[in-house]
Order: sequence, then structure tokens, then C-alpha cells
Amino acid sequence: MQSAQQRPDPSTQRKAAIVQAAALDHSGSVHVAPIGDFDLDRTIFKTLEGGLSRFVTASRVGKDAEWKAAPSQAIDAEYNELLDRSPLPDLDAALLAFLVDECDFDVEHADGSFLDHLYFCFEYCAQHYPDGSPLVMLLHSILGTGTNTFAMTADKMPALQALVSEPDWQQICAFPSLLRLLYDTPLRDELRERAGRWDTLQSITMHRVIDNEPLSLSADQFFEGLNYQLMHLVDFLPVSNWAAHQNVPSFIVFRDLYALMEQNGKRAFKLDYTPASGPAKLVDEEAGLGAWLATKIPVGVSQQMTAKSLRRFSERAGHDISYSIVWG
Repeated sequence: MQSAQQRPDPSTQRKAAIVQAAALDHSGSVHVAPIGDFDLDRTIFKTLEGGLSRFVTASRVGKDAEWKAAPSQAIDAEYNELLDRSPLPDLDAALLAFLVDECDFDVEHADGSFLDHLYFCFEYCAQHYPDGSPLVMLLHSILGTGTNTFAMTADKMPALQALVSEPDWQQICAFPSLLRLLYDTPLRDELRERAGRWDTLQSITMHRVIDNEPLSLSADQFFEGLNYQLMHLVDFLPVSNWAAHQNVPSFIVFRDLYALMEQNGKRAFKLDYTPASGPAKLVDEEAGLGAWLATKIPVGVSQQMTAKSLRRFSERAGHDISYSIVWG
């Protein structure tokens, strides 16, 4: 990860997000088709249960985007120019050794490996969040994903904590908890009800996913954490046909969180976003009948299905998904 030879080469969609500092609908630039031998059990979604949930998730993530030559080549050139102008920071050798020797990242993400996803988040943060920590984004899911996959065991936390700063450690611990709270609905509902009054927020208390220990964030830490969450969501958006994919859970949370942070002036990193427009139809995207029907699930139903699933995951992990905010 420390050199151009070692670090992953991002997908074209990821490169476009990084070079343009934007969440983008690439309709017209890609042809999307199902991956024929896609195996959900090799991904971070392997722990999903229920035929419907597994089918819908597989139909959403088991896709391959074939880019047209001209846009792909243009994005590659822009990405290489950006790295020449703004090289990425090096990573500590001891931390890299810990990730290799003590962690298990042998699982796929929706697009490439899990490490590819982590490195995209690291790169985006390094390029577009001057006050943020790329290290937080590299390690954001090391203490647990939303589907109860864990790259390391809880007994190794002291060793990892010794390799990062205390502010970064607080965010690394909080990230998996905040992710679950955002995909569940009560936190977003409360933040929406307090729109325009976020500056009165004093602190939030929640439970760490990996061991259910309580943790608290100050208002500044919480808003920093929301910025990391919004950035993270960029990597889970559909590559194209946004109008037809409004019910994708990550897209729902992204839209909601983006709007809330804009309304309350709390977005602290560079991110351009234009909402979808036009008819809700699939263009240059192959889909069987079942996958097409999955696009017809109402947004509210999709959101509630996701929230219910997350609560089950937390219950199985012995994680208390409740939280408490102190408002002034």
C-alpha cells in the first residue's frame, strides 16, 4: 500500500469519484450486466439470511460494469495526473505489518476486494478531506461491518490502538456503530426533527459493535464521524441508472445524510452530488425478471427491510443498537 506498485488500482468508478470529488451517475458511459458466477457467500454480505434478502442483495451487487473506451481512458488520465500532483501519504510499516499478520481481509466487497474498498476510502479522504484522517477511513471497518464480519478479534484492539492516535482510535471504534445507527431509522429521524438546531447537540453515546462496550462522542467528534460515513457511502452507490435504483439501501442513506448535512452546514469534505432525474428505467443494463422486480420495491419498504436486518445482526453479535443524544 505504500507505493504505486503495492497499492490497489481502483476501479474506474472509484477513480472517477476521486478525481471529480463527486458521487456520479455514469449512465451512458457503462454497460452493466450480471456476474454469471457471482457468489454472495464470498462477500461481506455472506451472513445475510432469508431468501428474499439474499436474492435482492445479490441482484444489486453481483454486477459488472463494462466501460466505454473514451470515458474510461479519460478518467484514467485524470486519475494519474491527480496522483502526480498530490501523492498519497505513506503508511506506517508497523501498521501495515499488523494488517497483514493479525487481520483477515479474505472477503470480497461489492466491487473487488475488501481491501480495495478500504483503500478507496483512504484515497478519497487524503485528497478531499483536509481536516480528516485518511487512516480512519483505511481502518473504518476493522472492528466490524454491518453484516457481522470482523477483520480482527477484540483481544487485538490494544495492539491496534497503540499504532494510531487517540482521536483516530475514537473514530475507528465509533464507525461500525454509527454505520448501523444510520441504516436504522431512529437516528436519522431525530436528526431530521432537529434540523437547523444541530449546533445544540452536545454528545452522543452508543455501544461499540465488536464488544458492546459503551462509547461517547462529543458534538465535534460526531459530526466528523458523519463526514466519514457520507464519504464511505460514495463507494456503495449504483454505477448508473440512478432513477431506477432509488431503493438501494446505501443510496437511500446517502441521499438522506447528504441532505441533512447540507441543510445543517456540517459537510466538511469536497463532494459534488446532483440528484437523479428522468424516467426510472434501465439503460445499458441487463437484468433478469427478478432483478428488474427488485428495482420496484418501494423506498420505504427497502429501508425498513434493511433496518430490520441490521437489528437482527446486532442482536446476534450481542450489540446494543440503542443510542442517546444530549441536546442543549
